[in-house]
Amino acid sequence: MAKEGENSTFHARDYVDPPPAPLIDASELKKWSFYRALIAEFIATMLFLYITVLTVIGHKSQVATSPDACSGVGLLGIAWAFGGMIFILVYCTAGISGGHINPAVTFGLFLARKVSLIRAIAYMVAQSLGAICGVGLVKAFQSAYYNRYGGGANTLADGYSTGTGLGAEIIGTFVLVYTVFSATDPKRKARDSHVPVLAPLPIGFAVFMVHLATIPITGTGINPARSIGAAVIFNNKKAWDDHWIFWVGPMIGAAIAAFYHQFILRAGAAKALGSFRSQTHV
Repeated sequence: MAKEGENSTFHARDYVDPPPAPLIDASELKKWSFYRALIAEFIATMLFLYITVLTVIGHKSQVATSPDACSGVGLLGIAWAFGGMIFILVYCTAGISGGHINPAVTFGLFLARKVSLIRAIAYMVAQSLGAICGVGLVKAFQSAYYNRYGGGANTLADGYSTGTGLGAEIIGTFVLVYTVFSATDPKRKARDSHVPVLAPLPIGFAVFMVHLATIPITGTGINPARSIGAAVIFNNKKAWDDHWIFWVGPMIGAAIAAFYHQFILRAGAAKALGSFRSQTHV
């Protein structure tokens, strides 16, 4: 007979991981929820790029036209714009599409078998197109400032080697995707159900912190859609020369985060549980 309050207690042995997503799930193509999720990813990424790139352009224009060294929102304000928008948009779209808004996040979740290959590819396309449209809106509304102040494009800053830039993108994306896995881990939700945790909050803070660290190096990509959106609309040789960094780095970082969370942290917990079981049955 169950003791009082036992039903509210989490038991690791009672938890069962959700089944992995199929590699290819053609049935998704027949569901409205799939296309609704694509629309959500497209609109969210468009809004993300519009607000953040507009913030970057506005800051640079203020600094260039004002003798006050403290004019503009500064690096801190730019980092807040990126982190704050991710917090808002993940909160708004998590229940519809999962709130990826980033091909690197989608890639990491695909490697962890959280989404199918079809959904992963479709999300990446929607995110990239949304980013291009978002930056296009910035250029349409602020064409003179946009071209004059770099178009919000990611480039490797002077004085930094390609390896440094690539490393910054790998580590920065690892921090972000690792946070995504941790904040959305269903086992953690079950165990800590008594603790109200708003998953978009740590994800937004991760984006904020990474921007503080890497804006001076690469302008902070950690999101290939963000990088390709600005590169396509700005269409500058320097931006295209460095562009591969902002795909290769984030994808490597996402892959490492997926491996670390799924096969080290979660596998380690399973081994510890197995060891505990064997000891209690001796």
